[in-house]
Amino acid sequence: MASLRQRIRAGRLTIGSWLSFRDPAVAEIMARSGFDWLTIDLEHSPLSFGDAADLIRVIDLCGVSPLVRLTSLDANLIKRAMDAGAHGIIVPMVNSAEDATDAVSAVHYPPAGRRGVGLARAHAYGPGFAAYRRWLGRDAIIVAQVEHHESVSALSSILGVSGVDATIVGPYDLSASMGRAGAFAHPDVAAQLRTYERVSRKAGRTMGYHVVQPDPREVKARIRRGYRFIGYSTDYILLGASSRQGVLDIRRAR
Repeated sequence: MASLRQRIRAGRLTIGSWLSFRDPAVAEIMARSGFDWLTIDLEHSPLSFGDAADLIRVIDLCGVSPLVRLTSLDANLIKRAMDAGAHGIIVPMVNSAEDATDAVSAVHYPPAGRRGVGLARAHAYGPGFAAYRRWLGRDAIIVAQVEHHESVSALSSILGVSGVDATIVGPYDLSASMGRAGAFAHPDVAAQLRTYERVSRKAGRTMGYHVVQPDPREVKARIRRGYRFIGYSTDYILLGASSRQGVLDIRRAR
């Protein structure tokens, strides 16, 4: 079976979600739900790095690709996430080719990058280092978040950085960067998305989008527009939406 990176690079559809709860049972339930990947969110959650390491292990052992959304473009955090066994990273606020280059460099060992070498879970705690080095060059995933109008302006150069496998639009931050937080249908925000799509298609690169609210119709609409790396909601939003809808349906049926 092709790895997640191979599927992303081939432009095949992959669906994932975001995790913010620390309970490994939540990660296991999500991992057994059919997602291709799950992202542990360190940027907008109370998760510690120890929590993240536990969730990486559970997701990986369930046969799903664990990714880590970083707090920022932090080479030390990238190193720790990859050492813990993450299959890749999602990097927030990549606004230039220099940002993208720094992210790629932080994932890979010299001479391809500048990541320091340590032995941890990713390396089978030592004996698997040689195998991990081969895996790293072949299958490690680097996704740049497009969540600022500066990122859209620099998108062509970002996509030109070797090692960036996909980009993913963060709609809330992108709209907020234009003073239109949450107004996804505003003409200015829609124009930025059209530019993102046009530049990505011209470069032949995989487009991503985080559909935050659990609306399958919105996911299908994004797929029709050519998006292939799609984040579907988050653990807590899925729980809340399901609970509210269930209670509403019960009360309506009385």
